[in-house]
Amino acid sequence: MNKIMKILIVDDEKNIRDSIEKFLKIENYEINTSSNGLSAKRILENEIFDAAVIDIKMPGMDGLELLKWIVEYGPQIPVIIMSAYGEVQDAVHAMKTGASDYIVKPFDPEELTVRLKKIIEQKTLLNQVNLNKSTKNKYDDLIGESKSIIEIKKLIEKIKDAPSTVLITGESGTGKEIIAKSIHNKSIRKNDPFVSINIGGVHEGLLESELFGHERGAFTGAESKKIGMFELAKNGTLFLDEIGETPIPTQVKLLRVIQEKKIQRLGSTEIIPINARIISATNKNLEGLIKENKFREDLFYRLNVIRIEVPPLRERIEDLSILIGHFINKYNNLMKKKIKNISDDAISILKKYGFPGNIRELENLIERAFILSDDISISSKDINIKINDSAKNNKQNSKIKTIEKETILKALQKWEGNRTKAAEDLGISRRTIINKINEYKLNI
Repeated sequence: MNKIMKILIVDDEKNIRDSIEKFLKIENYEINTSSNGLSAKRILENEIFDAAVIDIKMPGMDGLELLKWIVEYGPQIPVIIMSAYGEVQDAVHAMKTGASDYIVKPFDPEELTVRLKKIIEQKTLLNQVNLNKSTKNKYDDLIGESKSIIEIKKLIEKIKDAPSTVLITGESGTGKEIIAKSIHNKSIRKNDPFVSINIGGVHEGLLESELFGHERGAFTGAESKKIGMFELAKNGTLFLDEIGETPIPTQVKLLRVIQEKKIQRLGSTEIIPINARIISATNKNLEGLIKENKFREDLFYRLNVIRIEVPPLRERIEDLSILIGHFINKYNNLMKKKIKNISDDAISILKKYGFPGNIRELENLIERAFILSDDISISSKDINIKINDSAKNNKQNSKIKTIEKETILKALQKWEGNRTKAAEDLGISRRTIINKINEYKLNI
């Protein structure tokens, strides 16, 4: 293996987690642990792992439920299921569900090491990255009927088959990757790979290797050839999430690749043509980063041929009921429950909440409610939000909007109503400032 492998260990018994972690660290693995399926799911949503070792019997979300989530919605990583002697039948079921291997407790730690190496090495190149296993997954659709979402859906239809780069901007949790997948799934590239990389989750020293690949011996630890993301995407789509986190030296190389449509693996002189469509996403203000000399302006223009700005959930609250219904259906299927609806008082609480975590936070709230609810309906007691917290959040949002309105008004007055100049001065796009003028009903 050419890099330190990162493994997630999930078991509700601390002594087992600790013993496995201790041994694997000696074997030069990087380890993270979790005591239950739900917390493991949270970890997998935010960190990149090469494999997971999961106990089959745990309270709450057990190993089989976690495995099913990984296979259907999570990162496409190999999984070893741990089972006790009497649970072998469950382990066989786990293999049919998508586990790469299983191991029966108690086991020799060296045997686990052998199996880990085997499942990681056996992973094909297309399975070492997120290759859109959910391409035909019904949960990948863009959910909502608000004006802003309808406009985004119309734009997707217009641009789906174009080779042009797309930049998707918006706060964390607004569904930027879902939009990228929607573009891919509707396009003529839908039968080719959708390859995704979260740039913020890759160590700076490994990023170029992940993107462009490397030859054996290209650097210390490069014991075998690696095919990079650009090559893996082939004629499909390469999704560069958190593009604002790209280091400047890599930005230079990325710009050259986009311009010339060819790459070189690290340590190689071979020129490799690439044909993947590039879709980028960020929750940062790239125009502001350009002014701070943290993002190259020429790269920005190359990435920003088509811009999709995703509104936060608080600005499309009319989609709340549709999204809640969507997540109720999703978790009924995942958790084998029969929750039919959500009470009016629970809806009222959610409508007053500002959702700083956007749709991702809403989904987490509904998932938690599913676990807590003993009824066929989600009630206010199942929603883990305090009204005072919501009121405080709304008050903060109101204050922010007041400041935003005054700032935009001052910029427009400074430039005598010239929207383009005012937008450049504020470090936002012209479309954004026009939307804000309409939102705040500014007459200037």
